[in-house]
Amino acid sequence: MYWEGVVIMEKEAKHVKHVTARLAAVGILGNIFLAVFKVLAGILGHSAAMVSDSIHTLSDVFATLIAFIGVSISKKEADGKHPYGHERLECVASLLLAVVLFMTGVGIGWNCVQAIWNGSYKALQLPGILPVIAAALSIAVKEAMFWYTMHYARKLKSSAFKADAWHHRSDALSSIGALIGIIGARHGFPVLDQIAGIIICIMILGVAVGIFRDAIEKMLDTSCDEEFEADLRKFVLQFAEAEHQEIGIDLLRTRKFGERIYVELEINADGDMRLQEAHDIAERIHDGIEKTYPDIKHVMIHVNPAGYQYDVQTKM
Repeated sequence: MYWEGVVIMEKEAKHVKHVTARLAAVGILGNIFLAVFKVLAGILGHSAAMVSDSIHTLSDVFATLIAFIGVSISKKEADGKHPYGHERLECVASLLLAVVLFMTGVGIGWNCVQAIWNGSYKALQLPGILPVIAAALSIAVKEAMFWYTMHYARKLKSSAFKADAWHHRSDALSSIGALIGIIGARHGFPVLDQIAGIIICIMILGVAVGIFRDAIEKMLDTSCDEEFEADLRKFVLQFAEAEHQEIGIDLLRTRKFGERIYVELEINADGDMRLQEAHDIAERIHDGIEKTYPDIKHVMIHVNPAGYQYDVQTKM
């Protein structure tokens, strides 16, 4: 049984490695193609919004690289120096992604605000048809990349690749803004090209802040939401009832560790129960929780005698 488990773990590790490599390849190659096409379309077609959009797309190349490296390292097995694994490194990757996104957004917005402030946009040529084609192509390709990346990010339970997927979506949204601005500029309103760039900036900053907050939350051992904890509490009591055991719950705590969850549980049982019997009950509850809730990495269970004067302050 032990070796079967090892073989299964090795197969899962190889599968994760294969999927992350494929996601990285799709993201990097797709973004390089779009970035080159969009910057050429922006320059040749005289569109500031398209040039800004190409910079956003180029930042996606670095974002995907960061996500790939972060996920690859976070999937390493626990070792002597890191007995709880390396999942938090994926949060670090998400933080870096958020910073890349934020700086990209600030750069795009600043250039557009300057162009409006000093009126330099008035001297620019009106955008040609090439930026319109590039924006439409970018919307279609980046939306497809969003769904592709998000599909596998959910399977891998990867916050870094989820962040990367939203990076693709933000690029698709920015291309919509660019398309509106370019079409408006082509119809005699050149300032719309710059306004589109500012809208792109705001969208990017919003996504960056969301990714940053999510990563920080997972790094600070934040507890799960009340609904999850209530469901877990209900499961433990129903499990004990099915086992025909009089079990109560003195303490239930959860904490997020990257994409995984740790649970601290204290139950109470008959004080006259034999140690072996109490241990067996706790073990069955432990195994039942980890089997039912795959996101839970580990459960620590302590058994108190019924009637024990429990003081939560002593556990803080």
